[in-house]
Amino acid sequence: MQRTKVFVAGHNGLVGSATLLALRANPRYEILTRNHAELDLEDRDATRAFFLEHRPDHVVMCAAKVGGILANSTYPVDFLHNNLRIQLNVFDAAHEAGIDRMIFLGSSCIYPRDCPQPIKEEYLLTGPLEATNRPYALAKIAGVESCWAFNRQYGTHYLAVMPTNMYGPGDSYHPENSHVLPALIRRFHEAKIKSDPSVVVWGSGKPKREFMYSQDLGDAVRFLLELSDERFAELTRPDVTPLINIGVGTDVTIREVAELVKATVGYQGELKLDATKPDGTPRKLLDVSRLAALGWKAHTPFDTGLRHAYEDFVARHG
Repeated sequence: MQRTKVFVAGHNGLVGSATLLALRANPRYEILTRNHAELDLEDRDATRAFFLEHRPDHVVMCAAKVGGILANSTYPVDFLHNNLRIQLNVFDAAHEAGIDRMIFLGSSCIYPRDCPQPIKEEYLLTGPLEATNRPYALAKIAGVESCWAFNRQYGTHYLAVMPTNMYGPGDSYHPENSHVLPALIRRFHEAKIKSDPSVVVWGSGKPKREFMYSQDLGDAVRFLLELSDERFAELTRPDVTPLINIGVGTDVTIREVAELVKATVGYQGELKLDATKPDGTPRKLLDVSRLAALGWKAHTPFDTGLRHAYEDFVARHG
């Protein structure tokens, strides 16, 4: 059996590690990975040399600089420029190496702040973005446009997938720069260890968010990568934006998330909300009907995934 060579860029991150796990379950794949010390994707010459030497058949582009509201507000230049450099280098090198099929991982924050719910793929660029993460969102929108531009100009099959909020094993639990759910896991765990009387959560608690277990995303990426040439070509036709949402189709309020994390961790103190802090986008629920029509849906219940995520946090951080 001739194996298909797949380069998973950014394999050490939350999304990349889940994708790597899913693809390794299929013996048809020969997986290529490089950590940052081995290959800096912001280095154009190094990226080009890697692609031309190894010439993977497919690329799954998970590499990105990511973070929560505070990190995006503190480092807007980094979130814009670093992601643009990575994307430009990978897209150009992939094209030069003759790679026809690529999956580019974006983020649901690319959609307008106040667009109708649930969010359909065609709502892209129909309204203003959420200000707190606009630099990151613009970089990811540029990635979507790159997929479409290459498909139109060169006949490639580059597909942009937009996952909802992710969580799971391998997540970043940085006290200041992590996303909302891992930040809550760390905060409640530390409060439990210290016997703090209360935990303060940013915002009003009213915004709603959709959360998907990372290994479900990995399974979705594998599913899409394994589509037949005909079905993949339909998703990447040059006359349409090659964009598809990945999510679970349901959402919960930030307060409900905090209460569930509190219960999962076993914290006995009080939960307090600080309404003086920013809420971010009011709601961000993806319409996943396009992916469902292809035959895929998420299968990990939120409470089950959250329990696994907390077990992973304790194992890694004690």
